Amino acid sequence: MAQSARRIATPDDFWAIPEEDRFHELIDGEIIPKASPSGAHGGAQALLVGAITPFHRSSRSSGGPGGWWIALEVEVLLGGGEIVRPDVLGWRRDRCPERPISMPVKQPPDWVCEILSPSNAKHDTVKKLHLYHRSAIVHYWIIDPQEATFTVMRWSPDGYTTLLRAERDETVRAEPFQQVEVPVGTLFGDDPPY
Repeated sequence: MAQSARRIATPDDFWAIPEEDRFHELIDGEIIPKASPSGAHGGAQALLVGAITPFHRSSRSSGGPGGWWIALEVEVLLGGGEIVRPDVLGWRRDRCPERPISMPVKQPPDWVCEILSPSNAKHDTVKKLHLYHRSAIVHYWIIDPQEATFTVMRWSPDGYTTLLRAERDETVRAEPFQQVEVPVGTLFGDDPPY
């Protein structure tokens, strides 16, 4: 017996999910549930935001580098009708002067960070990697709490180029936030080394 072709989901199918239940993404015509975050996932997300907080202000503000809008778990409509909900994302204020507040946000971010969960790692490291590249998202970070690794990539015409891959005992300056040092272990709950 021949298998029937998979039905391609549309943005209308996605928006039909009640907002309070819509912890999903629409990627390549498939509605994919987001994994429920573990303590390790939520901790890495919170600690990452703490590390890059100096950037979440205008460049004219004193006390840090600034220049970015940083957000968590925002629905973003990308070209082709795909809808993603990155773990952490940001827009350069020089390109996006007003804070993105629509739902969904229609302005593609300049930086995305996904924190891997065992059930969704393939989506983040394969499907979303290709989608983010097609959408010309310049900076893509992946944090893997299980492996305690941190990967930083930059867009190029042929695909993402890995700029660094670091482990828990390293301290790095990661593009586009290279003005601050990030002790990688702190993303996984370690105390700062100083």
